[in-house]
Amino acid sequence: MIPLMRVAAVLATLLAFGGCANRPARPDYSQFRSEAPRSILVVPVINRTVDVNAPDYFLATIARPLAERGYYVFPVNMVKSVMSDDGLSDANLVHSGDPRRLGEIFGTDAIMYISIERWDAKYVVLSTSVTVELNYVLKSAHTGQELWKNHQLIVYSPQANNGGGVAGLVANAIAAAITKASPNYIPLAKQANAKAIDLKGSGLPAGPYDALFGKDAADY
Repeated sequence: MIPLMRVAAVLATLLAFGGCANRPARPDYSQFRSEAPRSILVVPVINRTVDVNAPDYFLATIARPLAERGYYVFPVNMVKSVMSDDGLSDANLVHSGDPRRLGEIFGTDAIMYISIERWDAKYVVLSTSVTVELNYVLKSAHTGQELWKNHQLIVYSPQANNGGGVAGLVANAIAAAITKASPNYIPLAKQANAKAIDLKGSGLPAGPYDALFGKDAADY
């Protein structure tokens, strides 16, 4: 008979390997730490949705969380205007271009590229779900190398907390109709930004204008 202690050790080893297999790989921050960007330029976002207003609404949400994380963020409206005057109004062309050119124009350390993958509200019977999906990529304005990336998918269903019965069905129908008629994407965009930028282990390390700058290496 196999000793009980040996069986326990084998099980513990298997559980440890199982936990490692399911754990997402930790991002590599070595290049980010090496360059230690102080300023971030947010370029016009790529819009892969049918909502033509999505880019403008989203851009209104991104500067503040980056600034609160300790980075200087170029005013997004000023950037958009300057880039348009310089023939860089097409977001797809900007994203496929050389980050170093933007670094020369604006004098920034890093470029934030964001694409909106989903920005929609879907109605099914008595429920509506509002979805915001975003991809974030930060590149060096000095070398063009990727420094950081993130992906966020936020789904909100306002009917999830309503009660059952006839009254619940009526409440669901009303809530779904209101949400479908006028979905509010801004809170979801803000939530996505917060998870992307602030979450320990996958977000952005504290910038030079944050009190934690240089002290959060263990988290990233």
